[in-house]
Amino acid sequence: MLDKLNAFLQKYIAVLTPLSVILGVIFEGIGHQLTFLVVWIFAFMTFSGSLNMKFKDIQVFKRHPWLIVFVLLFLHMLMPIWAYALAHFSFNDHLLTVGFVMFAAVPTGVTSMFWIQICKGNLPLGLAIILIDTLLAPFVMPLLLYIVSGEHIQLDTVSLIVDLLYMIVLPTIAGVVANELTKGALPKKIGKKLAPINKICVFLVVGINSSAIAPFLKTMNWELASVLLLVLFIAVTGYVFAYMIGRFFLKNNGQTIAFLYTGGMRNITLGVVVATTYFPTKVAMPVVFGMLFQQALASLFSKLFNFKT
Repeated sequence: MLDKLNAFLQKYIAVLTPLSVILGVIFEGIGHQLTFLVVWIFAFMTFSGSLNMKFKDIQVFKRHPWLIVFVLLFLHMLMPIWAYALAHFSFNDHLLTVGFVMFAAVPTGVTSMFWIQICKGNLPLGLAIILIDTLLAPFVMPLLLYIVSGEHIQLDTVSLIVDLLYMIVLPTIAGVVANELTKGALPKKIGKKLAPINKICVFLVVGINSSAIAPFLKTMNWELASVLLLVLFIAVTGYVFAYMIGRFFLKNNGQTIAFLYTGGMRNITLGVVVATTYFPTKVAMPVVFGMLFQQALASLFSKLFNFKT
């Protein structure tokens, strides 16, 4: 039963995610009342997503140190600068610019493991990038957001770091430790059971946090459409840049696939939580819109670049 549910959710995730946004907007009153659950739901998602990781995954860093460092720079320097430049010249709105930078600067998504695996990429390299980036997120992300916010937005950096530790680092360590202590038995036993629950949690978080931007989405205008189009453009160029770099500079197809998906995908759910908690509502718009395209683009580029799925 759970396997069928998980297969259904995975098949239609590109449809169910925007549907969650729509439902969050329609039932914004309920969403506002459930915001207190988001941190705990996200911590559970991080824990379940980390159950297949091991501390030895970090050892891959010894074999590919410069590649992993470059991926981190791509994620947290090159793409944020690209997003900042495009948003700054497209909109005369500092809040939207911050939102676009956040969309580009959040850590790589754990779901990139799924695409690396089915496209037959270098999974150990992908796991190492995800684990290292996840553990660095509570320090890298607040720094970037503090820099781009400037004097226009008062950011409680300490609280943000603490919340990120609770939502990302501690659940990740707990998941890895649980995997290590049980020698892989726990993820084998409950992994399939947690998979559909994890996806439902994503839809819940998206729906709850979409209620924050309901006033904007209910009044569609040219600015909103422009934000949507620019989010799509940045997401597409992220994949294109990652593929071009991998194609011309990396040693093999496996590394290119790992770079493509860790560089192209984002933990946007985390960005939505941070945006709606620590910033004015408008900042969340580009981040929420990013969720509409992520899975669809991942599937599209696997076909476009002829990866064997």
